[in-house]
Amino acid sequence: MDQVFNKVGSYWFNQKASKEINSIGDDLNSVSSSISEGSKWLVNKIKGSYNCSVTSIILTGKMQKPLPELLKDYDLPVGIFPRDATNYEFNEETGKLTVLIPSICEVGYKDSSVLRFFTTVTGYLEKGKFAEIEGMKTKVMIWVKVTTITCDGAKLNFTVGVKKGRSREAYEVLRDGVSVDKF
Repeated sequence: MDQVFNKVGSYWFNQKASKEINSIGDDLNSVSSSISEGSKWLVNKIKGSYNCSVTSIILTGKMQKPLPELLKDYDLPVGIFPRDATNYEFNEETGKLTVLIPSICEVGYKDSSVLRFFTTVTGYLEKGKFAEIEGMKTKVMIWVKVTTITCDGAKLNFTVGVKKGRSREAYEVLRDGVSVDKF
């Protein structure tokens, strides 16, 4: 009788072990596939960024400036974007600026104002002006969309349906963004 139980037990154990091992193999294949897809995406993203930079260098003959330098060239304060907003695309002919931000975030400034950024902010740069903005909000009792930022001497004007003047000095320093859940 012991031999029968022993054979049945060992058969049952082998079947269970085989299923578990197959399940682990499937899980590993799934993880491998996910990693493979993720790495393909990452490589394509890097290639895309590299190709954009190379295209920019080929077309313009120069490297892309850091974002703060670009903003200074257009007479705008460097702190209107969070510190980690380092990737951008800029078309000098049209003035279109697209800034990529790693995650939705808020930046607080020393004048107690707060700006909230989506992962992509677009608009058009002119001297002293960033217009037709998409992807930026400010808090004026409630969160409202910023459509234009203009620079007027020591004042920075945010258009949010109406003009809201703020001290330019508060935006002259790069600040870290704090991640938030929703835009």
